[in-house]
This record gives sequence, C-alpha cells and structure tokens, in this order.
Amino acid sequence: MSATIKTPEEQDKMREAGRLAAQVLDMIGPYVEPGVTTDELNTICHNYMVDELGTTPAPLNYNGFPKSVCTSINHVVCHGIPGDKKLKKGDAVNIDVTLIKDGFHGDSSRMYFAGEPSIKAKRLSDVAEKAMYIGIDQVKPGATLGDIGAAIQKYVESERCSVVREYCGHGIGRGFHEEPQVLHYGKPGSGMTLEAGMTFTIEPMVNAGKRHVKMLPDGWTVVTKDHSLSAQWEHTILVTETGVEILTPSQLVTA
Repeated sequence: MSATIKTPEEQDKMREAGRLAAQVLDMIGPYVEPGVTTDELNTICHNYMVDELGTTPAPLNYNGFPKSVCTSINHVVCHGIPGDKKLKKGDAVNIDVTLIKDGFHGDSSRMYFAGEPSIKAKRLSDVAEKAMYIGIDQVKPGATLGDIGAAIQKYVESERCSVVREYCGHGIGRGFHEEPQVLHYGKPGSGMTLEAGMTFTIEPMVNAGKRHVKMLPDGWTVVTKDHSLSAQWEHTILVTETGVEILTPSQLVTA
C-alpha cells in the first residue's frame, strides 16, 4: 500500500478542486427543506457543478452510479441514490459531493436538515462533525493512520454512539479513490506513517445505535441494520510539513 505524494503544483490543483466542492455544499444548503426531492437536489448540484463551476461530477456513472451526488437520509449511512422521495420535516440528509477540476478530485460531505431536526438527529450530526475534526487534529508528518482512527473511535464511543467499519476515508487526487484506506477506528501508532504531500479524506460515519450496516438491493444504498439514525461529515485534507490543511473549507460566514 503506497500513497501518492502530491507536488506543490498538484497540491494547488487539489486546493482548487476542494474549494469548488465546498462551494457546492455552501450553495445547496438553502434548498434543503421539506417537500424537495433528493433528485431535485441532485439536479441543482449537477447544473451548478457543470454550468457554473465548469467541473465534472465524479460520482456520475462511476462504477454505474446513476447520479451526480449522494443523498443519504436518516438511517441511510452512505451512497444514497437521489430519487423522487420528498424530504419530510425534520429529516436529516447527508449530501456528498465529489467533483473533478483540471484532472483532480475534491470530495466533501455535510449534514443538512429539512426544517427543525429532532434533538437526537442534531446531537448525532454534532458528534459526527466533531469526530471528523478530532481525526483531522491527529494529522501531521510522522503520525499514523491508526492515530486518526483511534481518536475518532474513542470520542464517538464515549458519546455512546458507534463507528461504521465497512466504509472508510481514502486517498484522493487524480483518482477518486486512491491509497491509503483511512479507517475511522483502530489503534494508536498502527498503520501507514503520514508524510507531507499526502491527500486523503476523513469521513466518519457515526450511528446512534449499533455499528452494523447492510446494503440494499440497489447495490449502492447502505443502511443501519437496526434502523437507527446515521450521520457523516467529510473533508479532504493535505498533510503539510507542519501539520494539516483542510482543502474543502466552507466559505459561509457563521455568526
């Protein structure tokens, strides 16, 4: 298993792809409301990526995936296919965007709510988001992938939630999915040692119930086995000489 080390020029292209992916997620937020279908959200994202940003939606036709983004609602863990299902008041939905700009991929996802979420859904989203940042905080040259996974697992389980193990973060660059695999559980000091110039995603999937999942017959949609809520946040990051840089930061100004 070997990770590609990005040159300074390649790092700049990754920054641009990441910035644009985050821009899509900033744009789509106001459209997430009760009554909208996930296919409508997909169309808005697709047209923005292609017509406004001049980018290519990476998921579209990737291994047969039929849409331009993933939309995962409530107990859907990941890879939900946009369709004619209308969001109901209180629904939680993860929107996962990956786009290609000048041959490089930017990949990020966030949680959104259609109207006012339940306390449980909001708390789970907050845990997943904090878990992602705790993982990011471990990143620096000389650290290991196990340090990331262990820190995420320790925090999530301390909040009485569980970490999905079947799906993980991944290296990214010219390829959508490159080495290494970035597990969101593990032991400190284990796994690949991080080097400056690596780029990969950290994207913990956190369940309110047990960690076990199953795939639906469509071959893509992954759900919690116990039907408990699931939440996920994702950033693409760069290992720098001194630590870490988030390549997919939101540009929204929060009060």
